This record gives sequence, structure tokens and C-alpha cells, in this order.
Amino acid sequence: MPDASPEPRDAALVARGLKKRFGATLAVDGIDVVVPKGARFGLIGPNGAGKTTFIKLLLGICKKDEGSVVVLGGDPDDTAVRRRIGYLPERLAIPPSFSALAFLDGVARIKGIPSSRRRAEIRDTLALVGLEEVAWGRATGGYSKGMRQRTGLAAALLGQPDLLVLDEPTDGIDPLGRRQIREVILQAGRRGATIFLNSHLLAETERVCDHVAVLHKGRVVKAGALVSLRRTDAFRVVFARRLKDGPDDDDGAAARQRAVDAGFVPQPGDDGDDMWSTSFIGTDAVALSAALQAALGRGLVVVEVSPALVDLETILEQSMGADAAAASTAKEQAA
Repeated sequence: MPDASPEPRDAALVARGLKKRFGATLAVDGIDVVVPKGARFGLIGPNGAGKTTFIKLLLGICKKDEGSVVVLGGDPDDTAVRRRIGYLPERLAIPPSFSALAFLDGVARIKGIPSSRRRAEIRDTLALVGLEEVAWGRATGGYSKGMRQRTGLAAALLGQPDLLVLDEPTDGIDPLGRRQIREVILQAGRRGATIFLNSHLLAETERVCDHVAVLHKGRVVKAGALVSLRRTDAFRVVFARRLKDGPDDDDGAAARQRAVDAGFVPQPGDDGDDMWSTSFIGTDAVALSAALQAALGRGLVVVEVSPALVDLETILEQSMGADAAAASTAKEQAA
């Protein structure tokens, strides 16, 4: 759940105590999530974590066993609410005989887009997602996976929805195409839409999202603002190999020793041709400033200072490990 969770009236999406069973399997196990309006929210987790089931519960596609869902201040089964949502499912089914124009015309009618501007909006949206115009009138049965994804994304974007729910939006799209799709998603965010993204491509999630939740075995095991989740208790400081007041030192040994004397910890294997990295352990900015002044006084040349961050892959791995350890401890205590 994003930190500083807003009241429901300020949220695009609220789930409380959400549960879903398939036979003996508890696929979604009491999820509580609040997504603020205008957030770019990323849902990550391993295969089988319940991500797609959770999305279907939020949209009313799959009926919940327990809990409550409020989407855009209303019931996801309400037609007026659904028209304000753009949804790209994990597996989009388009009748193979339909062209992209015909498919999107049907979607536009369902969304209540007036006939006076329907055709122009469809064509503009297809161009926006990068589907070549020569393919617009062709049967989608002959489309590649990437072309079908672009068509599905265009369908989700029609009507400029307030909430955009995207389940693996760049699946089957080439690397340059992913960059284009990412920009389209960010553009929707800039106009004020709330983005809810589920993707196995963690680098894409990092580039798009400002909030993240980790789902494991049907439960949210970690959530919050991405900038907070990535932060560690250290700073990364990069020094030049050369000292201001000494001869060139090819292996940087003299510079490293002076950095250690100033309070920095060298990072093995994190060197460039002209620079090398260290860490300053702690989050006290005053103490960091004192260490930097000490380093400069010893002739070191500072190239860069930045917070030491972890990536989403590390966050996912640590979250799953912590959840497994907690489950093991609970099992031992219950025995």
C-alpha cells in the first residue's frame, strides 16, 4: 500500500480485505491497497502470486469472495465507472476477422464516445501507439503479437480514461517499441490519469511507476513510494583516480587510502577508467558533508554524490525472502 494512504475520496482505487478462492486455493489473501488519484502504481511479483486475479477482482471481471472494492469513487460494475477505465488484459482476444478500425469502433461505442468524433479519435489513438496506418484496415488475424498489443493499448486509451489498467502492456513488443509505449503511458499520466501497471519487466516498472506493491502468495508483502523503497542507509560517492596534489596513480591506491582516512568505504569492482566508487554509510547529511570536506582536504577530486539505491529486482527478492522467513517462523511458533 502506498505510504501516506489517502482517504477513499482522494483515491482512484481502494481494496479492503480482498479474498478470492479457486477450490482449495486461496489466490488472493486479504489484500488492502489504496492507489491515490494520479499515481503511477506498479504491481510486481512472481508467477502465480495472484496479480492478474487481483486486477480482475478490482475491475469486477472476477467476483470476490470477501472484501470490498471502490474504483473511481464507485462500484466497478457500474457502467458509468467502467467507461472511465481503460483496460488492457494480459491476453487480449480480438475476433480475427476484425480490422483494428472495426474493433476500436466497437470499443468506442461501448465507452460512449460520440459518433461525431469517434473516427478521428480512433485514428489518432492508433497513430499514438505506433500501429502503422497500412495495417488499420487489415484483419487482425494476420497481426503479429506486438501489433495486437498496440491495438489493445489503443482500445484502453480511447476516451482518455481516468484510470488506465495495463496487464503486461509491452508483451511481444520490441525494445524500441517498448520505449514508445512507455512514453504513451507516461503521457497519459501527465494529463492526470491514474496508471495501474502489472509487468514482469521490472526495468519498465521502474521507469514508469512512482508507487509499487509486491504481491507474493496472494498477499501484499511490501508497498510504498518507489523512491523510499529503493533508498538504502548509504550514499554512493565517486572519486577521480587522480589526486589534486600528487602524481598520477594508475591503480588509485593513494586516492583510495585517503578516501578511507576521510570515512569512505571503497566498492570493489566498481571502477571506470578515470574514476572509482565508494560508499558513505549513514543518512546524516551533515556527517556526509564533513566527510566530503575531509576528502577534498586530502586532495581527492569528487565526481558524483548520490543516494545508494537498490533496483526493483532486489526489492522483489528481499520482500519474498522476508515473507518466506516470516511464514516459517509463524509455522514453528504454531507447532
